[in-house]
Amino acid sequence: MTGLLYIGCYTAEMGGEGTGITAVRRDPATGRLDSLGVVARTQSPSFLAWHPTLPVLYSTSEVEEGEVHAWAVDGETDLRSLGTGATGGAHPCHLVVAPGGRYLVSTNYTSGSVAVHRLGDDGALGERTDLLVHDGKGPNPERQERAHAHMASPNPGGGAILVIDLGTDAVYRYELEAATGRLVPIGPRIHVHAGMGPRHIARHPDGKRAYLVGELDATVTAYDIDGAAGVLHERGRMATTRLTGAQPSEIAVRPDGRFLYVANRGIDTVSVFSLADDALAYLAEVPTGGHWPRHFAVVGEHLYVANERSHAVVGFHLDRDSGVPQEPGRVLDLPSPTCVLPAKSL
Repeated sequence: MTGLLYIGCYTAEMGGEGTGITAVRRDPATGRLDSLGVVARTQSPSFLAWHPTLPVLYSTSEVEEGEVHAWAVDGETDLRSLGTGATGGAHPCHLVVAPGGRYLVSTNYTSGSVAVHRLGDDGALGERTDLLVHDGKGPNPERQERAHAHMASPNPGGGAILVIDLGTDAVYRYELEAATGRLVPIGPRIHVHAGMGPRHIARHPDGKRAYLVGELDATVTAYDIDGAAGVLHERGRMATTRLTGAQPSEIAVRPDGRFLYVANRGIDTVSVFSLADDALAYLAEVPTGGHWPRHFAVVGEHLYVANERSHAVVGFHLDRDSGVPQEPGRVLDLPSPTCVLPAKSL
């Protein structure tokens, strides 16, 4: 499975042209991608995630009456349904399995809420155990008129789950009760810069640092993470780009911890930052080879960008020393791609 990618997309319900989850074969040496076709037909699977120990994939249905789905991976081109559950909100845009593999946490963007579903021993989707609605707004009247939960990020070693809310300019900290599957707030929300519109957070592999990207002000903020409770202490902040008009989307740290990447929609670039000496430093910016880079994944020596509005996934070789994506990228035409999930050894 390590030579595969699974690609989520927008379907007609969200103005997209896709039809479901697509499996793609990847050549680890060259970065070349070859489509194996749609392996699960489902509404707007805009975000995908793995179970930590089982060959089970989870997807959102980012629609008005949001859903999450579980899929058993029986082969390269065979996804078998393990259940569907309502998220209790509109347009779930992110999901993740909590450490331990017993619960799935999803975020409803439009409703500004966080849902939890129980998972069976086989990874199958069970009942919803909690639905927690955020309250508040931010200074941007068009984008922050109410709460807009955008991502949940569990501490890999257990402890606080950080929930990023674009609408309220805040990071919420929750403990997930193992017995009940309920979210318990840990202290007050962490307020970020007003009008930032925080979207996603990327954790450093050392477990001590994290980087938060602002969709509305095109900034990235570096934090120290204080223990399992997940308290964030700001260390620095800078623009994601040297250009204007950016709406950042995905952010990720390379597995070796040396570089940080941010995708900038609108200007259609990926920015590269050095993390040497614990400092955040802008290095370079490379065109994504398409339009509206909603998501990307770093896989081995390559970076794969989902250019949603130009209907293509573009793969770049990453220079080992500089960390910069090398042009030109290899293009695979796919309708309305929104998420790139690399397969993993299980």
